[in-house]
Amino acid sequence: MSKVKVVFLISMLLFSAISFIIGFFQFREKGFLLNNAYIYASEKERSNMNKAPYYRQSAIVFFAVGIMFIMTALTIITDQGWPVSITIVFSILLIIYAINSSVIIARKQK
Repeated sequence: MSKVKVVFLISMLLFSAISFIIGFFQFREKGFLLNNAYIYASEKERSNMNKAPYYRQSAIVFFAVGIMFIMTALTIITDQGWPVSITIVFSILLIIYAINSSVIIARKQK
């Protein structure tokens, strides 16, 4: 395995670990809420906002991104294309989840 592949593999595993750690804290509702709905809300909206569904949504997304980084690392290790196909399908499903859960959260708040 070339040096470039080793560096890329280590980077993917590091990014995966960081994503899992952020996801863990989001599930525990600790730390800054990494969600666009919260970030772009005004101070008044933030104080009245039920943050639990946003923490949950962010946690699921970060765990899914961590899995995608691991699948990319698996592609590097195996030198085969099947993990890329799984990652692409997984990312499409993740986008669908993010849109769907955002709509559901917005409907519940109205």
